[in-house]
Amino acid sequence: MDKKPVLLITRDMPPAVEARALLDYEVRLNRDDKIYDVDGLIAAAAGADAMLICGTEPITPGLLARLPESVKIIACFTAGYDHVDLAAAKARGIVVTHAPDALTDAVADITLLLLLGAARRAGEGEAIMRQGGWDNIHLLFMTGSEITGKRLGILGMGRIGRAVAKRARAFGMEIHYHNRSRLDTALEDGAIWHDDAESLLANSDFLSLHCPSNEASRNFLNAERIALLPEGAIVINTARGDVVDDEALIAALESGRLRAAGLDVYRGEPGNIHPGYARLANTFLLPHIGSATVETRSGMGLQALDNLDAFFTGKPPPNRLV
Repeated sequence: MDKKPVLLITRDMPPAVEARALLDYEVRLNRDDKIYDVDGLIAAAAGADAMLICGTEPITPGLLARLPESVKIIACFTAGYDHVDLAAAKARGIVVTHAPDALTDAVADITLLLLLGAARRAGEGEAIMRQGGWDNIHLLFMTGSEITGKRLGILGMGRIGRAVAKRARAFGMEIHYHNRSRLDTALEDGAIWHDDAESLLANSDFLSLHCPSNEASRNFLNAERIALLPEGAIVINTARGDVVDDEALIAALESGRLRAAGLDVYRGEPGNIHPGYARLANTFLLPHIGSATVETRSGMGLQALDNLDAFFTGKPPPNRLV
């Protein structure tokens, strides 16, 4: 790269990512970290060769039609890419990449935190302590559900699903899964394959969602599928909020059909989350922090830069989508 490419970075980045970007690119930073609207993003991209974006910038066909001709590649900071219209980007001749590897362990860790927190009523317990503690001891006080020996159903056995399975085995859980295709024996590592999601649900004392958000998966967990889960099952979601029918899940939690839910992702996040979740005692809720470790957020940005470096040195970006 004799002349440094011009790189627009749309959000404030971890220090290690910013420092590396400044070495190899003419960087336009968003010091205020304000989310661009469409007009602002178009203006900021004028003359840029590349964009490093986050999930807060929907790359729609309308935006792509107005994007400056100078932009040749869009690198997603995220593993997910449902905020980018890949078909429209391909039609414009713009390369799109993502960062799928860096967050596997962090999201798997938060999944286990949600699973344990929901099972052992950690949210309720923490609230009791913050309100001054407890003054009555009886045998049924704050009784939850053990996870040892229980069946964990994993919908989507990709990198994160397999990392969750590895951790859950250490707690003595029996792993079941459904995927678009069966894994080979080594990757299964003893997990029980179900060739359809309905069979998986019927064998899931705990259900952990790790599927991508797309037309096929939106509202996957609806009232009909919740009815297939064992009585008192616990649902964990670290995938995307829109794979769950909020009304159906809340109704099942209110009625006791489901024992609890542990959620890190929500439809309408951050500002338009269904208020029913917060009203329920049997929900363990986190604010979409699955990848929120210093190591992971830095790794995501560095992987995005790896993709950009490869592109601008004439090599195939390792995580190219289109």
